Amino acid sequence: MSAPSGGGGERFRLAGIASAASLIDLGPAVAERALRLTPVLVDISSPFGDPVGAARAVDACIAAVPTADVVRLPSSSPGLEDDLLLTVRGTGRRRIVLVGHLDTVIPTDQHRPAREVGDRIDGSGTIDMKGGDAIALGILAELSADAWRASYAQLDLLLVCDEEWRHGPMLHASRFAGYDACLCFEAGERDPQGREAVVVRRKAAGSVEVSAQGRAAHAGAAPDEGRSALLALASAAITLANLHDPSGPQRLSVVPSILRSGEAVNIVPGSGALTCDVRADHSSAFDAVVAAVPAELDGVTLEARLGRSWPGMDASAAAAPILSAASELLGRPVMPAARGGASDASHVAAVVPLTIDGLGPLGEGSHAAHEHLVTSSLLPRSEVALAVLAACLAGEP
Repeated sequence: MSAPSGGGGERFRLAGIASAASLIDLGPAVAERALRLTPVLVDISSPFGDPVGAARAVDACIAAVPTADVVRLPSSSPGLEDDLLLTVRGTGRRRIVLVGHLDTVIPTDQHRPAREVGDRIDGSGTIDMKGGDAIALGILAELSADAWRASYAQLDLLLVCDEEWRHGPMLHASRFAGYDACLCFEAGERDPQGREAVVVRRKAAGSVEVSAQGRAAHAGAAPDEGRSALLALASAAITLANLHDPSGPQRLSVVPSILRSGEAVNIVPGSGALTCDVRADHSSAFDAVVAAVPAELDGVTLEARLGRSWPGMDASAAAAPILSAASELLGRPVMPAARGGASDASHVAAVVPLTIDGLGPLGEGSHAAHEHLVTSSLLPRSEVALAVLAACLAGEP
């Protein structure tokens, strides 16, 4: 991508006593906090739906910013542990919300605690996204000092416990309508030239769920009396996979990912279900995927519906002057990037047009056994986050 363009960073000044340059100087302190806190959070197994792990993670975050006001918000997913909202208030003009999530996808019996290996912190949830949470908590803790309160009117940090498997909307998004910016701390990245990058575009994400009802029969005595739900779903999976067009106008991806059918080796499967992951620039593209499933196939009734559906996000225009200012403050470029994965930033972007994501550390292996965070990235990524925050807090040119 080309270098960010917009208003020059030299024209921006923070309100009150703190300058933009001195805000970035907090980078080492924020990185040090993140280095200490990341293993604490990673050592807590907090898979989606686990109330004990979620409660322990929430308590650790509250302890990390003892000066913040604490509010617990009912989860967007019924029955889950309440989410956490930490707030510090100042005397400036602008309100910023920082966003992260505390849940992971790794079950407790497979959880890997934090382990330092060379320039890495290995462990479940390191990069998705407890390392990013640690940077956000470090920023909030540093800026809660009296010397910085003139820089902002309010800084909120929303940490949810249901990001990984939530099916419905994020109910908290509307409370941030009118905020000046949203900064989300999912994993960071670099562009193909190795320059610092943050995420300003995300695809919409969803799931197409197909149920099948056929007729069970004995596979040996009467195989032709059956109507195989498995075969019908397999055919539907091929039909949907043929819609995959990531280079097309909607950048649509369709990936059949789960097929469940059959109860025993000697029974024609009478029922089953297929799930496909779908992504596109806009969720309206998912309608054609649902419509492509036939109502009946070889005597098997098929019913398709859209399950999980998260909105897309495109803050490219709103973020351009902010990234230009942040680049000049840092003395190195901060590039805009796009990502296919879903994030709570997409929900908040619907009410806060200036939403920038990917402010967390670098790493690899989200949801996998080799998940890890690159330790040496904590300082430069903390500086990037502080530079972007400084530009968001800056007064008008």
